[in-house]
Amino acid sequence: MHDIRAIRENPAAFDAAMARRGLPGISKQVLALDEARRAAILAAETAQAEANRAAKEIGAAKAAGDEALFQKLRHEVAERKQEIARLQEQARAEDEALTALLMRLPNLPAEDVPDGTDENDNVEIHRWGNPRDFSFTPLEHYQIPAAKPGFDFEAAARLSGSRFMVLQGALARLHRALAQFMLDRHVSENGLLETWTPVLVHEEMMYGTGQLPKFGEDSYQTTNGWWLIPTAEVTLTNLVNGQLVAEEDLPIRRVAHTQCFRSEAGSAGRDTAGMLRQHQFEKVEMVTIAHPEHSDEEHRLMTRHAEAILEALALPYRTVVLCTGDLGFGMRRTHDIEVWLPGQNTYREISSVSAAGDFQARRMNARFKPADGGKPQFVHTLNGSGLAVGRTLIAVLENGQEEDGSVTLPEALHPYLGGKGRITPAGELA
Repeated sequence: MHDIRAIRENPAAFDAAMARRGLPGISKQVLALDEARRAAILAAETAQAEANRAAKEIGAAKAAGDEALFQKLRHEVAERKQEIARLQEQARAEDEALTALLMRLPNLPAEDVPDGTDENDNVEIHRWGNPRDFSFTPLEHYQIPAAKPGFDFEAAARLSGSRFMVLQGALARLHRALAQFMLDRHVSENGLLETWTPVLVHEEMMYGTGQLPKFGEDSYQTTNGWWLIPTAEVTLTNLVNGQLVAEEDLPIRRVAHTQCFRSEAGSAGRDTAGMLRQHQFEKVEMVTIAHPEHSDEEHRLMTRHAEAILEALALPYRTVVLCTGDLGFGMRRTHDIEVWLPGQNTYREISSVSAAGDFQARRMNARFKPADGGKPQFVHTLNGSGLAVGRTLIAVLENGQEEDGSVTLPEALHPYLGGKGRITPAGELA
């Protein structure tokens, strides 16, 4: 959410940044609502002051025995009360309208974010590893003989419908091993605090991280008002919702492995084969609560944490910075990490590492107390996948496939698989 005072003080700068998001001249609408809200508040305060004056005069009139003035002042106070209630309601309505508008406006892009319309304008900033030169035509993950016994598409469809998956045998164990490997790396080597959180949250938590109100159709809500989290970003970030943390406790770096739920609204017909795009999936999510001065440094560090997971698994990838047209609603800068999928002969997103600045913190009222005793300031929040477990499973299968239908697994996973390093064409760990 945006600081209304900053918009008042420099509407031109706000408009220039919003124009990069495709919303030119939006400050006019914002400031009109702000002016109406402040006018209603002033009118209500003025009416209250007049009512207070009349109330004091009532006592004096009664003491003086002036019945006519006494009744006149009583009538005036009664009218003022009605007027005050009306003005206060008007101010409340104007405030709600302003808040609703600000809640729907995206974050301002960082100055170094490239301008662009869509993903075609994203800019590659790093590449690691060379795609393997296959002596045969590589298959997509669900076509590989070693993987086929582990996917039960029919059972998933009977249980839940499309975009759900049942994993079994070697694939279920490999999926679990990947999540454990990622957690261990982030905790032991990157120093993140492992955290376990609910997957059901109150509605205000979804507002806090920006999923609501604009993207409600992308998530699932239960009949009693809870929301299923689309990512542990929601729970990990909201741990500081409404909190005042000490400056010396920053940065707060956490990691969690959770189930995630997304309706995939607007994705009809996209990635319907296999398990690339699911309604229910698992992610290992990183979140950092940072001091504003160290926000950019933390963004680079988190990006490196995600990249290192892929390097440990020997999976080629590239990192791109998203342009303004592809940037997420609540983020000022995002690095997408795209893993090479030989079955599709392309790079596909496996992690987004994003910096929100104080955008989420303002929505959550999450602040820190400066060590020098100064005025509390909003923290900066960052989040990133480290990594999406299902998509990593896909990448391991496709990059490790062999001509005989087996899959060679990354050496880093062998300790998590009882020392076994391949899946046979029959779908067994060996």
